[in-house]
Amino acid sequence: MSMAPLELAPLELVCPAGTPAALRDAVDAGADVIYCGFRDETNARNFPGLNFSRPELRDGIGYAHQRRREVFVAINTYAAAGNQAAWHSAIDDAAALGADAAIIADIGLLDYAAQKHPDLRLHLSVQAAASHADAIRFYHEAFGVRRVVLPRVLTVAEIAQLTRQIPVETEVFAFGGMCPMAEGRCSLSSYVTGQSPNRQGVCSPASHVRYEQRGEALVSSLGGSTINVFDKGEKAGYPTLCKGRFSVGSYASYLFEEPTSLSTGEILRDLAAAGVKALKIEGRQRGRAYVAEVVRQFRTLVDGLARDETPSAAVAALRQLAEGQQDTSGAYRKGWR
Repeated sequence: MSMAPLELAPLELVCPAGTPAALRDAVDAGADVIYCGFRDETNARNFPGLNFSRPELRDGIGYAHQRRREVFVAINTYAAAGNQAAWHSAIDDAAALGADAAIIADIGLLDYAAQKHPDLRLHLSVQAAASHADAIRFYHEAFGVRRVVLPRVLTVAEIAQLTRQIPVETEVFAFGGMCPMAEGRCSLSSYVTGQSPNRQGVCSPASHVRYEQRGEALVSSLGGSTINVFDKGEKAGYPTLCKGRFSVGSYASYLFEEPTSLSTGEILRDLAAAGVKALKIEGRQRGRAYVAEVVRQFRTLVDGLARDETPSAAVAALRQLAEGQQDTSGAYRKGWR
């Protein structure tokens, strides 16, 4: 006797936009939600040429709302001690411009937002590194947080257990770059560049990156520190400290696994069954064509899930978009254990 497939709630597709053009393309490609940030240190992708002015965000929110999509604003760095004005303004302006949610990590900023804008929906950023029920319940009870973006350190089974214990929605990363160190608390970049994601909104800024040819090898460095040495023909990744190759005696290896892209195309059913509400695509620093194509393929996968299908062509297409055309399920399966 065959059993009917398990009824699963639809997965919400939360997609990146580093520019107004990328926002429009992501909406048109099938995103349910766009997340973006202001053009300053209040968001963790504070790179030259990226992010939104206030008028641009106003127009972007209008474009999304006209098409019944939503926009979340990432205000996910930590405010400078004694100088929170930029972060308070970001929260005030996100609320005034009609953002559907603010993604915040700093506990003081969560308190400010909850007190000043009680109608603004608050999401807990992955930068808060909340990965257990007690921490998440605290943020919900103290500040009214309604969704948590989980760090990329939990297995699917751990996520399933967690969702049964917390009163908020869960959002997990589904595709893109990975942070193999202590997610949300990383300050490694600041040791060699003076800048880190949580304070200045930048990890491994391009101004500190160098590539040098040494014979047939390609050497990548960050802030004067060698990060990796690639043999001839080996694919060279962007140099970040957490993705460097370490030498122990005569053996060189990565910390956990090669720095490939996270991709969950083949385990979406498992994530939905675990109670996940939303899938987050990483990539606000990526170009509009990349964003549109990733969103388009994930739209195909999410829609296929509703029909109990996993379109293999979409999974294959995403692999071609992965860093080095290699992907991993990361901590969701913890293959290094």
